[in-house]
Amino acid sequence: MITEAQVLDIAREAIYTIIIAAAPPLLVSLVVGLVVSIFQTVTSIQEQTLTFVPKIIAVFASIMIFGSFILNHITTFMTDLWQNFSVYLR
Repeated sequence: MITEAQVLDIAREAIYTIIIAAAPPLLVSLVVGLVVSIFQTVTSIQEQTLTFVPKIIAVFASIMIFGSFILNHITTFMTDLWQNFSVYLR
């Protein structure tokens, strides 16, 4: 039978995996948004849609660059979870 500590460990690992997988695109989006915001402030352009296109392109590029890293972490987590599945059923 699975214990409360094991459930908490699985949940902790799942949250950690989510944070690690989401961090590269989110950080790239943050940096691009900051750069575009500074550009808008300097040029006095207040177009709301100006930030969307560079951000979406940067996020897609970061997913292409960091995709194997993200997939490796998710795959490792799922593999560990499935390998220990019989232990959780006792």
